[in-house]
Amino acid sequence: MATQVEVAQHIDLSDRQVRTLVADGVLPASKGAGGLDLDACRLAYIRYLRGLSSGQVRPEVPIEFGAVDPQLEARLTQERLRLTAAQAEGQELKNEVTKRQSVPVTFATFVLSRLAAEIGSILDTLPLTLKRRHPDLEVRHIESVQRELAKARNRSATLDDRLPGLLNEYLDATD
Repeated sequence: MATQVEVAQHIDLSDRQVRTLVADGVLPASKGAGGLDLDACRLAYIRYLRGLSSGQVRPEVPIEFGAVDPQLEARLTQERLRLTAAQAEGQELKNEVTKRQSVPVTFATFVLSRLAAEIGSILDTLPLTLKRRHPDLEVRHIESVQRELAKARNRSATLDDRLPGLLNEYLDATD
């Protein structure tokens, strides 16, 4: 059995802090004068420190070793709120995708690029199709159609590069 002073020396605290920890129920109470169990106090204090580090226990008494920033708790709370808000926003975006109300930009870029390629291949065969169906068309007419189709193909071929800019333009227009 040990006194509060002996327990304080053993676990490197002040005797006042040991009294406070006993009063808060962190350390086991003494059984009479000088009746603290040194091993039980050490074990209880280690468990208390582990609980503090894991966040399962909040300190009831001010920690005497080292200076504590008074703004620390406020900043920690603010960061937790920011993290919670970001997680909520992320979940809302996932829910919109699940409900098929939104699609990821990478998916939209992929689909539109594939669509542009399919349209490009159709446009490639259009002059030949026109020539077969309308043999009376002159070469100059077919060449004129080919030039316009080439412009359209070139424009659609750059769609995947232009898509982020178009998205920004759309978002600016909807704000």
